[in-house]
Amino acid sequence: MRSWIAILSLVVVVVGLFVHSRLEACTGITLKAKDGTIIFGRTMEWGTFDLHSRLTIVPRGYEYQSHLEKGLTGKTWKTVYGAVGLDVLGKDLIQDAMNEKGLAVNVFYHPGFAMYGKFDPTQAENTISAVDLCQYLLTTCASVEEARKSVMAVNVVGVVEPALGLAPPVHLIVTEPSGQRCVIEFTQGKTTIHDAPLGVITNAPNYDWHETNLRNYINLSAVGLPDKKIDTLDFKPLGGGSGMIGLPGDFTPPSRFIRAVAFSKSARPTADGPETIYELFRILDNFNIPLGAAEGQGDTKTAGMRSSTLWTTAYDTRHLVMYYHTQHNRRVRQVDLKKIDFGSSKVLIHQALDKVKAEDIEDVTPGSK
Repeated sequence: MRSWIAILSLVVVVVGLFVHSRLEACTGITLKAKDGTIIFGRTMEWGTFDLHSRLTIVPRGYEYQSHLEKGLTGKTWKTVYGAVGLDVLGKDLIQDAMNEKGLAVNVFYHPGFAMYGKFDPTQAENTISAVDLCQYLLTTCASVEEARKSVMAVNVVGVVEPALGLAPPVHLIVTEPSGQRCVIEFTQGKTTIHDAPLGVITNAPNYDWHETNLRNYINLSAVGLPDKKIDTLDFKPLGGGSGMIGLPGDFTPPSRFIRAVAFSKSARPTADGPETIYELFRILDNFNIPLGAAEGQGDTKTAGMRSSTLWTTAYDTRHLVMYYHTQHNRRVRQVDLKKIDFGSSKVLIHQALDKVKAEDIEDVTPGSK
């Protein structure tokens, strides 16, 4: 009887993970140029409705306040560093960004595994909502080490987001120009920090599980398999890519993690940051998810959407340049943080990601104007 209960419980968990994993399937990778430049990039997938993300510029000296449950307010802080990133839901909830010190902080969905600590009203002044954590670390930390210390010094709790009907389960990856990076997770009510030497992240399960799962794919290689002779027959691979036979191709987080490691670690050598941006976008194009393949069960509001991959970003942490393209226009756009005066204003600046929600198509027909 107990075995049947255990099996049923496992089925419930797996089904729950499947439903949630269809909602959000982001993939993040890190590339390093020959000159040492570190580039982090990621896709943002959300197939249930448009997140209405905006480009947001955060100045120095701006005051944030984290909002908690029951109408209480949590930690208040003033920004030390200016930053540029993307928010979600038309709110000042930055989920993907880089600050003027080159520290990139990126939020990923973590359903079924993110479990925050209980909210203690007596500790409200040192408590922060999980969805505010990105902008907190981004605007107060200059390095991964500082981010590690900062997140361990605050209480992180889940707060229900009305648009989702739940407290978003998340984990974060933090990257600095030196190449140091870490993944921050919330497991059984405790904050857990993992070293992330591979610079790759997807979604559930926990980060250390993904690293262990890599052992199932140690046979993968960018080098093709050699010819093989069996008795009197000579066998040759049918074409290029035979070293990657066994590479999982589905949309699940474990499979995307394996592909992300395989593709990023077999990327072509690049000289510098600008050239590495080309390679990063090429790799992340492999993770685009079509509309209809990642919706959650139940009502969806996908009118006007063209893809479950809403946008793709890339951060040159050395040269302080952010790049992105969107579901509507795959032309790569950039924001140079070095050209922004983060001290000139004390208000957030918001800007639409697309001036026009249409592809930037050049007509090269001979004789056309």
